[in-house]
Amino acid sequence: MVDNANTDATTGADPTSDTSLTPRERERLEAIRSADTLAELRDVMGAPSEHDAYLQAKAEWQRLRAKELGEPEITTALPEDCVIIDGQEFHVAGVTHGDTEAEREFLRDHVTGFIDAGGAVYCEQGIRRMYFDDIEDVCEIDDYRWAMHHCRALDVDSQVDGHIEGTFDEEGIADDLQSVASQFREVTFSLIESGRDVYGDTFASALGDIASTFLMTHEEMATGEDFASFAKSREAAKNPQLLEELQYYYKRSFLPQPLEREWLRRHDRELELFTHARNERIAEYVLYQAPDTGPVHVITGAAHQPGVVYYLDAYRTGEWDFGTFESVP
Repeated sequence: MVDNANTDATTGADPTSDTSLTPRERERLEAIRSADTLAELRDVMGAPSEHDAYLQAKAEWQRLRAKELGEPEITTALPEDCVIIDGQEFHVAGVTHGDTEAEREFLRDHVTGFIDAGGAVYCEQGIRRMYFDDIEDVCEIDDYRWAMHHCRALDVDSQVDGHIEGTFDEEGIADDLQSVASQFREVTFSLIESGRDVYGDTFASALGDIASTFLMTHEEMATGEDFASFAKSREAAKNPQLLEELQYYYKRSFLPQPLEREWLRRHDRELELFTHARNERIAEYVLYQAPDTGPVHVITGAAHQPGVVYYLDAYRTGEWDFGTFESVP
């Protein structure tokens, strides 16, 4: 649990606790965390370019975050991060989009418990219909519709508009926004994963890392679409007690939101709107719509959890405010 009284909500770790980080390592981690732009990150890393700075910081951040966070603990509870704003608890849980019966039962048991205890539940738009379509008290966020609204206003070659008729229903929910390239990557990862029982975990992971290197674009480095996330998502969908491992993977993988968003915005503005920008919208929507009292639970894709927590904590500290809430058609 991430409590603002004694824990940094953007790290998921208690900054006063004993970790394996040396003072120099903690200083490096905080230096990366304090950079709000790639230009600032370049100075922190002493890199020849902002491109190099991002790649170098990504590797160092992942190593240091793993030490800061420690090993995830397997639990029967739904793992969540909690940000306390003016005494009110905002819990954020990251789940898969696997649409499995195991995860459906697991999530529904916990969510109905939250509701029975007087909590408010908000759900990422693509997940609500997958798991909670018949639970009236689970509120659907408008994150996909918001992203599409802004994408249509962009003067760019769209990768999404060509899929609208076939992949969006009347309310604008995306079922499949994958490109041919990402479909090829998923098939490749599936083949590697299927050989795990024959060749072992070490071989499968090594082969997956090699495939990730060749198949991931610069954009996908900022959205976490590598073999490790693929494998962990698949396992967590089959065994939801492994959601903690999946959540920790993304907490280690993503740099702070301003850096990931600037990197992705430079490479693909539309993709940035459909990924990290939605984290900001989810936080904004919940802060605007949620009741003023009682715990608030936010269910989102695991890749979105660190970003949503980032914006909630930035709101708590006064470093970010959504201003006037923007309604979308």
